[in-house]
Amino acid sequence: MNLKSSLTILASAFLLTAYAPQVVADTGRTLSPVDYVNPYIGNISHLLVPTFPTIQLPNSLMRVYPERADFTGDRLNGLPIIVTNHRERSAFNFTPFQGDAKALRPVAPLSYDLEKITPYRYQVYLDEAQIHVDFAPSHQSAIYRLQFEQNEPTHLVFNSRKGALKVEGNTVQGFQYIDNKTKIYLYVELDKTPEKAGVLASSAVDYAKQAAEGENAAVVLSYAGGVGEIGVRYGISLIDEAQAKKNLAREIKDYSVATIAEAGRAIWNETLGKIAIEGGTEDERTVFYTSLYRTYERPVCLSEDGRYYSAFDGKVHEDGGRPFYTDDWLWDTYRATHPLRVLIEKEKEGDILNSFVLMAEQMGTGWMPTFPEITGDTRRMNSNHGVATIIDAYRKGLRTFDLSKAYDVCKAGIEEKTLIPWSAKPAGWLDDFYKEHGYIPALRPGEKETVPNVSKWEKRQPIAVTLGTSYDQWCLSQIAEELGKDDEAKHYLKCSYNYRNVFNPDTRFFHPKDKKGKFITPVDYRYDGGLGARDYYDENNGYIYRWDVQHNIGDLVQLIGGNEIFCAALDSMFNTPLGKSKWEFYSTLPDHTGNVGMFSMANEPCLHIPYLYNYAGAPWRTQKRIRSLLDMWFRNDLMGVPGDEDGGGMTAFVVFSQMGFYPVTPGMPSYNIGSPVFRYVKVELGDGKYFEIKAHNASPENKYIQSARLNGKEWNQPWFSHEDIANGGVLELEMGPKANKQWGVATPPPSAEAMPE
Repeated sequence: MNLKSSLTILASAFLLTAYAPQVVADTGRTLSPVDYVNPYIGNISHLLVPTFPTIQLPNSLMRVYPERADFTGDRLNGLPIIVTNHRERSAFNFTPFQGDAKALRPVAPLSYDLEKITPYRYQVYLDEAQIHVDFAPSHQSAIYRLQFEQNEPTHLVFNSRKGALKVEGNTVQGFQYIDNKTKIYLYVELDKTPEKAGVLASSAVDYAKQAAEGENAAVVLSYAGGVGEIGVRYGISLIDEAQAKKNLAREIKDYSVATIAEAGRAIWNETLGKIAIEGGTEDERTVFYTSLYRTYERPVCLSEDGRYYSAFDGKVHEDGGRPFYTDDWLWDTYRATHPLRVLIEKEKEGDILNSFVLMAEQMGTGWMPTFPEITGDTRRMNSNHGVATIIDAYRKGLRTFDLSKAYDVCKAGIEEKTLIPWSAKPAGWLDDFYKEHGYIPALRPGEKETVPNVSKWEKRQPIAVTLGTSYDQWCLSQIAEELGKDDEAKHYLKCSYNYRNVFNPDTRFFHPKDKKGKFITPVDYRYDGGLGARDYYDENNGYIYRWDVQHNIGDLVQLIGGNEIFCAALDSMFNTPLGKSKWEFYSTLPDHTGNVGMFSMANEPCLHIPYLYNYAGAPWRTQKRIRSLLDMWFRNDLMGVPGDEDGGGMTAFVVFSQMGFYPVTPGMPSYNIGSPVFRYVKVELGDGKYFEIKAHNASPENKYIQSARLNGKEWNQPWFSHEDIANGGVLELEMGPKANKQWGVATPPPSAEAMPE
């Protein structure tokens, strides 16, 4: 949803609340979609990074979550102002305090209780301080209302961790650096003018000064006892303080938290209501809408009144009427988050892809970004999967970005930038080797690294990079084909078969190979490769990368030995034990959580794997496996996410899978059919068109497809094309408790074209 004026938001709030899509439960109770969102799901991690209970309007720059060392504690590190990078950076800080000013600190630990969080509102009681806190966000502004119970001197401390702040009357303004060049600006207004104000330095307030600069630059606004309530509203900007003030004035007119919260609730209901569901359990509906809410955490819109600051060149640009978005980790989100937006947020997805192309131009390299953030492209992980988002959107009908420019920047990102993980350097020796030999060479145990740009921590990741680049080159071939570049299409299609160069026919795994073309032996596909298996793979072991040929599963089936052996290999992965104690296994593979045997539900390269039975004549096995994985690992509780969620990277898998289908190959305009959790799903495609899924008798027991019809025709294949539903459609499934092992076996989902001679 693009930025709206405050008047438009407020006017629409009551209309949308009255007519918001409803969710029908088995109990007959009806709730709005946002009522099912539980931001606390996953707030305690299984091992690495938890989810955070984010308060934010969809894809908006203003987002916060409580600052605490861990969910299990009972202390807040002040009150939040703005989280600039997903799950990472928080700028500024705000601490209310009553008592002697000598006890003030730039950031104070606050004991809390009675916390209540929804996507559009944050309420908490600071029990030791006896302060009620109420908060609601708009797009680039937010509002606090503080109620003080004690009749004590009252102080409000605003802190810039690295920057500058100044106070004047009832206003505070300033900035904070969020890296060496990018600033976030703040403008604050209060509904009560302080009796005095000053600068906090060395645990004392200097009321003679009104401005502070440097580390923990903090200003204090002080009131006498009995202040009662104070309203605090503020705007933020990446351009300057003046724009932050304009953003506040545009979006928030008074000091009513309830008004802004009600507007936010309406916006969330409109957004989440793009998918309506019926049936399922209360917990399943909660997991569904919470997962859908997570897919809107990023990227965030930076456009402010037609302008935006871009860290990709350090300049302020006119946006030309199109919102500019950033903060997207493409290695995580290309798989399902972007394809989900293609379905339900076409205009927004087009603007996001247009932003990617602009970033490449602004960086000066002409390289497609891989991890575009508020502070620029951080080039994390491996491969260049932005190319997949381009061809996937185009093949599914989006025409709101320049495909030719997109092809140029995608091609440059693969040809001119090094393939070395976590590197933004130009191509070098390893890249030349890949172009000549079709794989990234691995080092033998004890062999020293000689390539200077290879990270000591991240290593070469040779199998992950070879397989990922093969897929990226297939995506390039498809764009070249759309542009009529026949020779380049043929070249990149041939390159897309490079995964074969590291396939070991004896073990039927993808296996590290040295620069002389010899497989490195022995290799244990469970454990070998060092920390995170990065010497050979990346974050996941060889059992996971065995299936990382998203564009050509049909060929992979044949490489592994045909349908029966392929299915047996999948079964073996799900049933192979760790072979070590958990602490030993996870000390080597900390990202490889959510285990079912050697399968990891917790990491993105695993998401498509349960659907692969569809390619080998056993769709019923996909149906069985998907339901069990959803039930085991995605639950309505504090540990209900099995690994790093990555802002939609994993939860988009849940949204698709609970609906009953999944985009195994972004760029291939088709969807694999799984096992729908709900009896009825209605997906709003835009322009008055809908895709409906009617899963008759669907229940926890009735998870197997007995028969199917698509758009009124009998359907006996475990996939459908985007074209089948682009103008609206109905998929009808008869569900039952026992597998129909004959349904969908004859026609597997499509794979890449044959390799050219």
